[in-house]
Amino acid sequence: MDEEYDCVILGTGLKECIISGILSVEGKKVLHMDRNKYYGGECASLNLTQLFQKFYPDQKPSESLGLSRDFNVDLVPKFLMATGLSVKFLLKTGVTRYLEFQAVQGSYVFKDKKVHPVPTTATEAMSSSLMGFFEKRRCADFLGWVSNYDQANPKTHDGFDAKAKSMAECYKKFSLDENTQSFIGHAIALNLNEDYLQRPAIETLEKINLYKDSLMQYSGKSPYIYPKYGLGELPQAFARLSAVYGGTYMLDKKFDGFAFDDSGKVVGVKSEGEVAKCKFVVCDPSYYTEKTKVVGKVIRMICILNHPIPHTNNEHSLQIILPQRELKRKNDIFVIALSSTHSVVPKGKYVAIVSTNAETDKYEEELQPGLALLGQIEQKFLSVCDLHIPTDDGTHNQIFISASYDGISHFQTDDLDVLSLYKRITGKEMDLTPKAEEDQQ
Repeated sequence: MDEEYDCVILGTGLKECIISGILSVEGKKVLHMDRNKYYGGECASLNLTQLFQKFYPDQKPSESLGLSRDFNVDLVPKFLMATGLSVKFLLKTGVTRYLEFQAVQGSYVFKDKKVHPVPTTATEAMSSSLMGFFEKRRCADFLGWVSNYDQANPKTHDGFDAKAKSMAECYKKFSLDENTQSFIGHAIALNLNEDYLQRPAIETLEKINLYKDSLMQYSGKSPYIYPKYGLGELPQAFARLSAVYGGTYMLDKKFDGFAFDDSGKVVGVKSEGEVAKCKFVVCDPSYYTEKTKVVGKVIRMICILNHPIPHTNNEHSLQIILPQRELKRKNDIFVIALSSTHSVVPKGKYVAIVSTNAETDKYEEELQPGLALLGQIEQKFLSVCDLHIPTDDGTHNQIFISASYDGISHFQTDDLDVLSLYKRITGKEMDLTPKAEEDQQ
């Protein structure tokens, strides 16, 4: 370990592993360390024994749950948008050759105390009970306008500048009622709360088009994809990429602090009496909490079931969004469900994970609207995590800290954090051009 590196990366969460892989491909000499014995950090996928060790260390799993090795359960449940930034990172680096993805079968929204499929075709939209007849027409006009909107071409604006005006003003332009606004803003644009209404409309228009493009990618019923064997496969794949390009990995490696020069700039990472010298460090918030602040908490309940979620057409994988308006909350609640089809539980079992941003200290009670949709639950694991964000950009001391994973059920906000990290480290935007096929051999 007593060598000199361009970069030391601490933690093998997805963000850190993406940065590690990309920097290695770009010729940087990288040392990647994790205090845990497994890859993934906060977003690891654990088997049943590891789940009990983490949440119930004094208990052993019931034999009725199945074999431990058949479980690959995510601590941070998220799907990938089929044409989103996560996929662009995979294509840029060629990491797709280490992974196998499958489409997620269903996308649902909770309204009027019932679960409804999110319409995916014009025919489905017109027959859906989510909106009245005239509102469907207005919504169709709005979505058609969004699809054609080009910020660089004023002829497509119809007198509305989406960069200068808010999303609330955009809805008003099309006379969309609050129910439709909730459906579009949360079930399609996937906003977590109502803050987006006062932000520039262009942000939500881009999210709507991302949903549409992702939906069309596989002509399915949802815009999401998910890797076989769980999200823990993603950091491992990027770690493998880094290793191919000369990166060094050390799991179960103790972290004893940073070494700084007289100007306060990091010059190394300490571990068990050794110092790995480096020019800069990238880490998750747990390695440098002094330079982060807590801005909230995320609640997640992992539930093992022996049946599919009721009223979802027995689908083997799906998401249900419970918009905050329906629950009189500030933040949406998300339900993600997966089965043996994605090789994350034994045959006949399902895993459902309910998550949201905490608004009180009654954590399980906050999740109850989502838990109530699941039917009988065999086993539950409750996780409450602080949401950390860095308090500076890292350019002074050259320690670049990622943000915690939020309660949203897809990776778009986390992907933006990866782009931010890369720009802070290198001073330039990341080139997302896909890796040429011949370069992947």
